[in-house]
Amino acid sequence: MARALVTGGAGFLGSHLCEALLARGYEVIAMDSLLTGDVRNIEHLIGRPGFQFVKYDVTNHVHVPGKLDAILHFASPASPVDYLELPIQTLKVGSLGTHKTLGLAKEKKARYLLASTSEVYGDPLVHPQTEDYWGNVNPIGPRGVYDEAKRFAEAMTMAYHRTHGVETRIVRIFNTYGPRMRLRDGRALPMFLTQALRGEDVTVYGDGTQTRSFCYVSDLIEGIIRLLESNETLPVNIGNPTEMTIEEFAREIVKRTGSRSKVVYRPLPKDDPKQRRPDITKARTLLGWEPKVALGDGLEKTIEWFRPRVAELA
Repeated sequence: MARALVTGGAGFLGSHLCEALLARGYEVIAMDSLLTGDVRNIEHLIGRPGFQFVKYDVTNHVHVPGKLDAILHFASPASPVDYLELPIQTLKVGSLGTHKTLGLAKEKKARYLLASTSEVYGDPLVHPQTEDYWGNVNPIGPRGVYDEAKRFAEAMTMAYHRTHGVETRIVRIFNTYGPRMRLRDGRALPMFLTQALRGEDVTVYGDGTQTRSFCYVSDLIEGIIRLLESNETLPVNIGNPTEMTIEEFAREIVKRTGSRSKVVYRPLPKDDPKQRRPDITKARTLLGWEPKVALGDGLEKTIEWFRPRVAELA
């Protein structure tokens, strides 16, 4: 049985990844400091054969007894609210956390997959974004702590691959949604859903013409596992290439929740990207992957998960 370590395993993506790896016959160790993760995301897995949870901060030395076949480094604050409130922790997990987990991969001769992000492209001047685009990032702006942490993590990953022969994979994750997102994490979907389900004004930043592409979580996880099990060492975009404006997305959520919320507009945060859409030619060609879940179907599943939890809010 293959044995995998998932850092950030109690987070939104990490918990779904643990679930999918278990379903494929992996033994899984989920490691999370719970800084932004939530043990409730994996409580249904605790006690299940082949699953173990370890509360630990991967910016410290990481030791895992026994063999490891794969390390998937997903630990990081990942929403603007998180990394603006936790800038130093974000930088540390992208630098020290990546260094420590790569060292473990070298020691165990394990395959290493880095969860990178479309944010490495910054506010892109190329559209859609291909993996060979170097990006347009402000390193000293408020978002720079996340953008540069991930860019550094990619550089460190490739250095371990080239210098030490570590088998590495890099996934650049575009906007993803689904059950287990935190209700108030500041990203568009959870914010819009929470506001619409509470009957509050739905807040769009800027004039709403900025674009995003939304991928349902099960599609994303399938792409990540295909990348892990492939031979591709250079970065691969995984996301949904169907682009829509933020205003269209907000109005779609109001409609699907049956809410009477109004869409209101607030100033655009500094360095917020105007466009974001992946070119997934590489994923289609090398992995045979593309998203399958239609936006309407994914939103229905997500709303179903959000509704009772929003009702519990004070």
